[in-house]
Amino acid sequence: MMKRFGLIGVAGYIAPRHLRAIKDTGNELVVAMDINDSVGILDSHFPSAEFFTEFEQFEAFVEDEKLAGRSLDYIAICSPNYLHVPHMKFALRNGIDVICEKPLVLSGRDLDVIQAYECAYDAKVNSILQLRLHPSILALREKVQSAPAGTVFDVDLTYMTSRGKWYMRSWKGLDQKSGGVATNIGVHFYDMLHFIFGPVLANEVHYRDAYTSAGYLEYEKARVRWFLSIDAGHLPDNAIQGEKLTYRSITIEGEELEFSGGFTDLHTQSYQRILAGEGYGVDENRTAIETVEQIRELAIVQNPGRPHPLLNKVR
Repeated sequence: MMKRFGLIGVAGYIAPRHLRAIKDTGNELVVAMDINDSVGILDSHFPSAEFFTEFEQFEAFVEDEKLAGRSLDYIAICSPNYLHVPHMKFALRNGIDVICEKPLVLSGRDLDVIQAYECAYDAKVNSILQLRLHPSILALREKVQSAPAGTVFDVDLTYMTSRGKWYMRSWKGLDQKSGGVATNIGVHFYDMLHFIFGPVLANEVHYRDAYTSAGYLEYEKARVRWFLSIDAGHLPDNAIQGEKLTYRSITIEGEELEFSGGFTDLHTQSYQRILAGEGYGVDENRTAIETVEQIRELAIVQNPGRPHPLLNKVR
């Protein structure tokens, strides 16, 4: 049966993937909201959807629909990171299930609050952890799980995606709103590492500023040196040309993991799983959220034993 959706943050970068997923799974977007009104993309997907630029208007519409016996089934949340919690609370208070973009929240305490709301209002939060569905990631996880007991892999994670001056002038440049670089561009990678290699055993931060973060993570089955940056000056010559210059590399025992493709329909696959009752909830997010929370707060290790090869570019 067709499900009725609302969407918060429809003018944002990630919203088109949600619009496509709602449409491709045969469902209906009833109402959307964003403080920005550049939302012509709605005409390509759901031209009849209601649209509001003030949350109070959106809130009133959703509650009026509920009173009229036409309650929404889901609210998709694509708003700035620091607004995820209040937007999820609103949906849950109205008994509406949630589909929320990463990072689900900014702290472990927020996860506890959201779980309390789920219990109180009998509604569920689902998250987009799309890398868990990528074929290359699933194949690597199978390889790791079938390795002899006690095997620990050496892994290097490098992700650089350049951002212009606008970034630091937006909410994304404020740690209290975005969670910082490691959270905003990296939380799904930390989830991927946990998904593949198991529980976190150690967490070190070797460098941290507004543009770049680097460190070391030890998992049950991996030792991971990582480096994340939005500074174009760190990009290698073979960075990918496109909408923005990017470089992404994960090596396991010196062998490159190829997962540059296969991303186009992962949001739709995520929606299919959620609609089938197989979505990833709050508990599946806890390890990655606590990992990035620690990365924001840990003291910097000045002379690390396992530095990422690019650390000397920023120190």
